[in-house]
Amino acid sequence: MKSKRPRFLRTDWWRRARLGKGRKKLQKWRKAKGETNKIRLKRFGYPRKPGVGYKTNRQEYGKIMGMIPVLVHNMDELDKVGKNQIVIIAKVGAKKKIDIIKRAEEKGIKIYNLGAKK
Repeated sequence: MKSKRPRFLRTDWWRRARLGKGRKKLQKWRKAKGETNKIRLKRFGYPRKPGVGYKTNRQEYGKIMGMIPVLVHNMDELDKVGKNQIVIIAKVGAKKKIDIIKRAEEKGIKIYNLGAKK
C-alpha cells in the first residue's frame, strides 16, 4: 500500500501569520511562482510540491477512512445504510441528531461528524 502523502502547504506559511501561522484554515496550497522560490525548485529541506506521484488510487476516491460516506437526514435514511458505509449527519436539530446517534450506536454504525463530545 502507498504511504500517506504529505500535507502540501503554501510557501512561507510558517513565517507569516497572514499566510497561516497559527491559522489552520489559511494553510492551503498555493502554487509557488517566484523565480528563485525554493519550493518550486524542489530544494532539500523545504516542503514538498504536489505532483503526479501523490495521486490517490482510483478505488479510494471520495472515501473516508476506507468507507463510503452517506448523508443522513432522518431515521429512514439511517436504516438504509450498509455495513461498508460511514454516516455524515446532515444539518438537523439537536433532538433529531440525538435520536440518530442512539439508533446508530444500537446498529453499530460509525458516524463521522459527531462534533461535540457525547
